[in-house]
Amino acid sequence: MRHLKAHRKLGRTTEHRISMLRNLATSLINSREDRIVTTLPKAKELRPFVEKAITLSRRAASLEGNTSEVGGLHLRRQAAAFFHAGNYRRASASRRGQTPPPRTAGVAAIRRLFDELGERFKDRPGGYTRIIKMGRRTGDGAELAIIELVDNPREKEAQAAGRKRTKGATKKKTGETKATETAADKKEAGGSEE
Repeated sequence: MRHLKAHRKLGRTTEHRISMLRNLATSLINSREDRIVTTLPKAKELRPFVEKAITLSRRAASLEGNTSEVGGLHLRRQAAAFFHAGNYRRASASRRGQTPPPRTAGVAAIRRLFDELGERFKDRPGGYTRIIKMGRRTGDGAELAIIELVDNPREKEAQAAGRKRTKGATKKKTGETKATETAADKKEAGGSEE
């Protein structure tokens, strides 16, 4: 029986695996294209990991209408567990005249998650990511996959372009049918004269 064996170990210790998933989640949230390329087993493990964090941001976006800041802060802190903290600063960096070091990518990921992605997926009940298989890697033959966030700007542009093409195609078809109809009418008119 396979009880309590829910996830892949990915050939790593628990600490290494959780750290890797946090890094992948940070990379996915912070990426400009809303997609990253990784191996298929890692992508399959990353999907529920990221979707739980996005669900927390979705809940926070729905709470904003109720003006409940305490609930939103609690959800932010819960989502911070899915990323590396990045809040640690060296004591030497707080000297006068020195600028503090910038926040890490984990803090930027939480900021983007709650400011942008929570609003984007506010009306979507789940399924925030998509996995696309790419084939095998040439070096070791590992299966590669793209994991991406759905409803990204590139996808919306492609849908808009597709709509424009279908509208243009229907106009062309109607123009072609009119031309064939007039040609058929001419033949009939010409045939009746003879």
